Amino acid sequence: MKIYTIPAGVLRANSYLLTKDGESGVLIDCGGPEPVAFATEKKIKIEYVLLTHGHFDHIGGCAAARRAGAKIGCSEKERPLVFSAANLAGISGVRVPDFAIDFTFRGGDCLSLCGMDFQVIETPGHTPGGACFLAENALFTGDTLFCRSVGRTDFPGGDAGALRESLRTLFALSGDPEVYPGHDEQTSLEEERLHNPYAM
Repeated sequence: MKIYTIPAGVLRANSYLLTKDGESGVLIDCGGPEPVAFATEKKIKIEYVLLTHGHFDHIGGCAAARRAGAKIGCSEKERPLVFSAANLAGISGVRVPDFAIDFTFRGGDCLSLCGMDFQVIETPGHTPGGACFLAENALFTGDTLFCRSVGRTDFPGGDAGALRESLRTLFALSGDPEVYPGHDEQTSLEEERLHNPYAM
């Protein structure tokens, strides 16, 4: 499995393009049009976009991805936020082009897409329906877990207690997967277990 990191949108949030065969791919988050352009350049067709959560800086390119043929998926619990003022686009002065959600998922689901298996981990806290994805030895954490930090909980729908529980869930995962966060640099789960000030 090959993973490409593509900063996208006005906040340069991390979008991740995953491919097994070099021809079809799954995108984790799509903050702007950049991932679609990158995939086109690499001759990889984005078949699916999996959203970790619905804030504008992670969904801003979904319309472009959908026009290119991708199907967009998000957590069942997050769907209302995606299309509401709680996506923070309005207060940030950003317009998210209209798009539709094609499918939803729940914590515990396993999605088999483009020859890759994605375990859905429900991680509310930063938003009510946030989700992380485990694929092989890669953990995509959106804005739940960062290198030495965690997501904010002072936005609409944020819940500090729920985030603490979500972190416990992530830190309890077996092994030491590489952590691909929604912002900033890559880390590893063991590094965060040992050094993240929010680890308990």
